[in-house]
Amino acid sequence: MVCRRGGYHHRPMDAPISPLLTLPVHLALMDARAAGAERLICSLDLDRTQTEVSISAIDWRWQGVAFPYMDDCRDRTIYHASEGRFVPVSRFSDGLIKLVPTDWGAPTFEIDGIKMLPTARVSPYADAQRKVGLIEPRGKTVLDTCGGLGYFAAWCLQGGARRVLSFEKNADVIWLRSLNPWSPRPAADEGVLRLTHGDVTEHILQLADASVDAVLHDPPRFGIAGELYSQVFYAQLARVIRPRGRLFHYTGAPNRLTSGRDVRKEVATRLQRAGFATEFNGDGVRAVRRR
Repeated sequence: MVCRRGGYHHRPMDAPISPLLTLPVHLALMDARAAGAERLICSLDLDRTQTEVSISAIDWRWQGVAFPYMDDCRDRTIYHASEGRFVPVSRFSDGLIKLVPTDWGAPTFEIDGIKMLPTARVSPYADAQRKVGLIEPRGKTVLDTCGGLGYFAAWCLQGGARRVLSFEKNADVIWLRSLNPWSPRPAADEGVLRLTHGDVTEHILQLADASVDAVLHDPPRFGIAGELYSQVFYAQLARVIRPRGRLFHYTGAPNRLTSGRDVRKEVATRLQRAGFATEFNGDGVRAVRRR
């Protein structure tokens, strides 16, 4: 259960200040109020920790602050406190972008309804752990080309990376990160994690030859970010990574019968032309820079 009446755990120092609500948490608050409970132990940070809230008929309190009960709470939506009420963690600029809860605690995000991280069979956080393990980050400088919610970066930090150079083009995604308790905080990892708001296809030109030890490349799908699958970009990846450096390239597993393409095979072929030895690995391509 997301919420329970029981033990207490402190929140991490780098967690967002704003409590986050999902439908199960909202229902637990309403049930506690209806039952006349004075306290409820629940998660206000998407199942990272449990915390205690005080219950009354008119509001609920957490860390000395009163919060209103929601009148309408929708499934597949995460809410944060803003100006005395709870609003969805979403924005609309070039498209609708929103943080989306999962059964695993760690959220995914969507852009115009398209889910950006795998969640059907595995937590997106655990999925990132497996993929980061393929490049063995300990002691390495890692290029994280498309930072997203920062799950690759988080596992690089936990895996002992010396430095993580992370780029994210979408300002709204960086805003989602600021509210997501599963995302790493650059300020808390100063000197190790450097998050840059910018297009990696431009910023990579400023990186020196053989200046990174490993690369994690998790681009949006080919149809909306074809430049991140191009021979030109792969040549830049080959330039900045040291010989024998490891790379993992997420491709997903599009259905060839409907798409008419084998994206993984195309990616592997282009990486080989750029100077990598490649092998298929799960939903992507693992590669090693040849000498």
